[in-house]
Parts: sequence; C-alpha cells; structure tokens
Amino acid sequence: MADIAAIGELIVDFTQIPNDDGTVAYRQSAGGAPANVACMAGKLGASSAFIGKVGRDMFGFYLKDVLKRNHVDTRGLILDPNYFTSIAFVNRDEENGRSYSFYRSSSVSADINLRYGEVDRSLIDECRIFHFGAVSLSCEPCRTAVINSVEYARMQGKLISYAPDMRPKLWESREAALTAMRSAVQYADIICVSEAELQFITDCGTLIASAAKLLNSGVKIICITQGAKGCVIATSVGIERYPSYEVKTVDTMGAGDSFLGAFLYTLLQSGKDIEELDGEDIRRMAMFANACGAISGTREGAIPSMPDMQEICELMERDAKT
Repeated sequence: MADIAAIGELIVDFTQIPNDDGTVAYRQSAGGAPANVACMAGKLGASSAFIGKVGRDMFGFYLKDVLKRNHVDTRGLILDPNYFTSIAFVNRDEENGRSYSFYRSSSVSADINLRYGEVDRSLIDECRIFHFGAVSLSCEPCRTAVINSVEYARMQGKLISYAPDMRPKLWESREAALTAMRSAVQYADIICVSEAELQFITDCGTLIASAAKLLNSGVKIICITQGAKGCVIATSVGIERYPSYEVKTVDTMGAGDSFLGAFLYTLLQSGKDIEELDGEDIRRMAMFANACGAISGTREGAIPSMPDMQEICELMERDAKT
C-alpha cells in the first residue's frame, strides 16, 4: 500500500559537464518531476508508488532500478517495447540556471503514450495523496490518462497534489500551456509552484493576490518556493514566509521536487486532515521541506542529490544552535 502515488513522466537527464580540453561529457541521472517527488518521499520513509511508462530499453531498466533503490513501488511502471525512454540534455550556466533540450515526441516517447487503460488504479485506491505535474499535460494521450486518473482519485476521496512545472519547449504554444495548467488547478488540494509559475497560472501581479486567487478557487495549501530565500506557504490560516538554511548551492535541479516530497511526507506524518493543520503544523512542515530542498541544492542532479532523514535533522539542529 502506498501513502503517495505519483503519475507522469520519468526520463533520463544528461547534464553537460565541460572538460578542460574543450570537449563535453554528460552525466546520466534519473529525472521527471513526479518521479522525483515520489523518490524523495520514499527515501524519507513514506510508502511511495509511481505510475508511468518508459521504453523497454537500457534507459527504462535503469530508471526502474532507480525507483526501486529509492523505495518506490514500480507496479505501475510500464516498460513498453514499442517506444523509447524520453531524454533531456541539461546545460547549466555559471549562476546555476538551467536550459533543457528534450528528446521527446508523441511518435516515439513512452511517457507521452501512457493511456488511461494502462493505469494501475489499485495504486490510486490504496494511496492517501495522489500527485501529478503539468509536463504530462502537454501531449496526448498522456494528458487524458493523467486527468482521468486525477478525476478518479478525487472520486475516491484522495488528497490531490499538483506541481505546474513550466517547461515552455514542451508545449505547442504559450496559450496551450496556460489553458492546460490553469484547468488542472480545479483538481488540486495542494499546489507547489515557483513565483514565476504562480504568476503565470493566475495572471496576478503580486504574490499575495495570486495566492488569494488560488485559495478562493478551492486550493487548500499553496507552497511557493523561492530558492535561497526559502518559501511562502498560503492556507486559510494565513500567508507566511519561512526562511531557508544557509548552504553553498551547487545545482538547483530537483530541489523544488525534493521540497515537495518532504512537505508531503511531513503532512502524512502529522496524522491530521488538511483542514486540521494549524500555524505551528505548517511552520514545522515548511522548515523541514526547506532543509530538504537546501541540501538537495548542494549536490549535482535531482534524485542523486536527495538527502536522508539524518542529514535534514542535522541541518535543522545546526540552524537552531546559531
């Protein structure tokens, strides 16, 4: 039985590493935001599951092994011999910013060709939180598979988590992205966004106005990640900013997913329904997630950078003593 089930893309990231002689090497790691969230929660001790499709190729087997090593149930992962595993090439600049080149299309990519009939709904029946992101809404048939799965989860009374990750190169147009990402908000109890993503889906000029708009639409918790500045959490209790921890940032890829996986983990650990959370509950959840995201940013890659419980607790204790 999985506490958290995530659906969407699972891909291979190849991160560019320039050599001194002018050549370039690439480091292989597992990626895909929903899978990252499931792995982070699983690493912390939550029971996690992933639903998606990869190719029955060397990359697909590699990704399945990564999920297993991070304590994620792979019953919902399909290895399809008719398609290839999607790939992303990642280039980092000197300020730790990233640009992506995706090798992903409906004609060849496995994750895009996930169909609703292939979804293992028993994993949705078993879970307490069902998580999805916006990347899988960019193409058919996976868009329909994901939305139908989310609707099914809502009918089963599951808590819905949504991360509207903005990847412009994966959408046919800005308007298509806006329509799909906004329409998915109606299903969400929890949303985790950057400030840019928040402004994009709400079209409001300020953070407070944007958060208020989502709360009025029915979202119960909004996590707004702000990198080194920490996060802002908006609920019916109020809107508060929570500082991050002082660390040396190396690579921010996957840090937001680590934050969300940790946040969902602490929500489960609280033992409370989402409406029962008070201000102190939110503070503890936010600071734990901030510590997790901060440590993730000190290492290379997404899933490889995820900290364990001991590392998170040690960082929080160090901060409490200073």
